[in-house]
Amino acid sequence: MPRTPTATVPFMTAPEEYAAHPRFAEALRELGLDDLIPQVRRFPDATRTATEAATAIGCDLSQICKSLIFAADGVPVLVLMDGASRVDVELVRRELGAEKVTRAKVDLVRETTGYAIGGVPPFGHASKTRVLADRSLLDHETVWAAAGTPYAVFPMDPKTLIAHAGGTLVDVREQTQ
Repeated sequence: MPRTPTATVPFMTAPEEYAAHPRFAEALRELGLDDLIPQVRRFPDATRTATEAATAIGCDLSQICKSLIFAADGVPVLVLMDGASRVDVELVRRELGAEKVTRAKVDLVRETTGYAIGGVPPFGHASKTRVLADRSLLDHETVWAAAGTPYAVFPMDPKTLIAHAGGTLVDVREQTQ
């Protein structure tokens, strides 16, 4: 049955079991966040990038919470960053005391999180990883993050999101000149 967007919201309405990735919906239930499941929004087109997500939601780019996996001396680490900023890998390296930090390859992202790039949520992963959350996320009352697929996002206040992710607040965004 075809789904159509409503006139008042820029997302598709869908039964809640189809909006979030099933593993992410289960993680929400396990965390006692069942009330968040109906707030997950599914879009007809992928929102793999922060720009695509912000456009679909109708929010500022900086209100998107990117969940990015890096490899610090070969060990996965999740960095939560606002959508308008880029991660400064050198700052991540210093924060972790690592010798080398690189962007994780596709297979490491999938193995670590259980999700594909473009749909990685900030928590509810296949394995526990260290989480760094950039302080810039706290500039907003609400941020939007992936709900386990490139088509779905959910809103949450950043302090709660960071707490559920087990994140440590840090300053790891690139500074513009």
